[in-house]
Amino acid sequence: MDQIQTAPASSGPIPVGNIEGMKQHLRFDLLSGFLVFLIALPLCLGISLACGYPAIAGIFTAIIGGIVGATMSNSELTIKGPAAGLIVIAIGCVTEFGFTGGTNPDADYQAYRLALGVGVAAGIVQILFGVLRAGILAELVPTSVIHGMLAAIGIIIIAKQFPIMMGLSAKGEPLELLMEIPTFIAELNPEIAFIGVLSLAVLAAYPFIKLKALKAIPAPLIVLMIAIPLEFYFDFDHPHAYTFNHHEYQVGPNYLVNVPLSMISAMAFPDFSGVFTGIGIKYVILFALIGSLECLLSAKAVETFDPWKRKANLDRDLTAVGIGNTAAACIGGLPMISEIVRSKANVDNGARTRFANLYHGMFLLLFVALLPGLLNEIPLAALAAMLVFTGFRLAAPAEFMHVYHVGKEQLLIFLSTVVGVLAIDLLVGIAIGILVNILVHLVNGATLASLFRLHHEEEPAQEGTMRLSVKHAAIFPTWLTLRKKLHEHFEKHPNVDLDLSQTHLVDHTVMSRLQEMQTDLAAKNQTLTISGLEDHQPLSHHKAAARKRKRVRSGPPNGSNVPQ
Repeated sequence: MDQIQTAPASSGPIPVGNIEGMKQHLRFDLLSGFLVFLIALPLCLGISLACGYPAIAGIFTAIIGGIVGATMSNSELTIKGPAAGLIVIAIGCVTEFGFTGGTNPDADYQAYRLALGVGVAAGIVQILFGVLRAGILAELVPTSVIHGMLAAIGIIIIAKQFPIMMGLSAKGEPLELLMEIPTFIAELNPEIAFIGVLSLAVLAAYPFIKLKALKAIPAPLIVLMIAIPLEFYFDFDHPHAYTFNHHEYQVGPNYLVNVPLSMISAMAFPDFSGVFTGIGIKYVILFALIGSLECLLSAKAVETFDPWKRKANLDRDLTAVGIGNTAAACIGGLPMISEIVRSKANVDNGARTRFANLYHGMFLLLFVALLPGLLNEIPLAALAAMLVFTGFRLAAPAEFMHVYHVGKEQLLIFLSTVVGVLAIDLLVGIAIGILVNILVHLVNGATLASLFRLHHEEEPAQEGTMRLSVKHAAIFPTWLTLRKKLHEHFEKHPNVDLDLSQTHLVDHTVMSRLQEMQTDLAAKNQTLTISGLEDHQPLSHHKAAARKRKRVRSGPPNGSNVPQ
């Protein structure tokens, strides 16, 4: 397995997810599919409950995701399923449709069905995105805005799941819940909080485990192996009160997962009456745009640690996810994306083709069909701890420091996005981040015209090489035009010289995209040379930092390459 993980792209034949490949790599994909199933099972349940959906909804999604991922996508190592990144949108959708959090079960079920209707519509929009080849639009969103969005989602997950981990229920906006954390700690239910905090401690300590035998067991499974026996010891199956430190506390089955014993009876069907309301239209846009963005970014990330460096057709992958989302919503499932944590585990476990995704879904199907009663012994506090840990990973202090090291202006954009999402909502927060990014560009010398049009010239430099000269600014609003021009030249020439000497500003998003492109082209024996940045001042020491021209050139550029 170690050899598979470290093998370069050129060593041996590249595994392909066709019928022959399915047979040839069965033992690798089956083993990885089983190990990913062990990780996915508790996460699917926890994400569903955090979204205000029934616990089984995430299982439906992962099963369908396994089918569409294996049959319709050519992203070989991604795992399709529910993800923490969509929790904020899903819970917002059911809440605005009247979700009460258990106070009124009938209202909650109707809100769930209305959200399913929105999910079907959003899935259809994603299919259209894929058919119209709109997957490239993901490259338009500034890098720091994306990181800010994910960090804000992580903070929201922590705020909403922490009280559940403590054995409490709480409602309110994320910032309000964060301020209430000391109160939640003071009022915790000791037995439930013991399970929750211990589960969180296990997840935090897992990376430091040295024992190979224990390390071979996925962290979420270790959590369940501890939490379920503790639940039996505390007798959560029977409602009762207990006294601790002169205070009385209640426990019972309401602190456990509740899954119907029959998958068929657990299916729910969408109500489309809310799709064309203001709420419905808002969440169709959010599910389609944010879900597509996360899916495309995850698929691209998985390509970077694929041992064979295989490239997926992102439009085809987006179409597959759209079909999967439509099908999942039709039977009561959550929205899905290409989930990066489970995909990374899939790679680490030695998967070779996309059939590992199918096998993980089939293992989930067998488990809920044969052992549904075991799901009902899982403490909610343990699932909440997994989500709190996931949220922390999205919003870890190291993420803030990374953005700061890229550039102080990037930290401003990042924090603006985070605050906007937390204080208002996801879509407005992203818009605020993009607006702040544009203002930063204007302050750093970009003109209004350069926001809407790429100013450039093209000329042959020497035999086999084309020179593309960019003027004024190379920034994220015009990146797609620049990308298109570069690809057009690489269809005819093996080498392209991108001359940036006449730009006032090259932003971080463009620098990072250009460096990714250089890596991709090198695998095809093509060369992208970036020149003319000698008179530009990097805004930080990061290799992808934005560059701002420090003085006007008086002579021709010397064509030196950007240090790699």
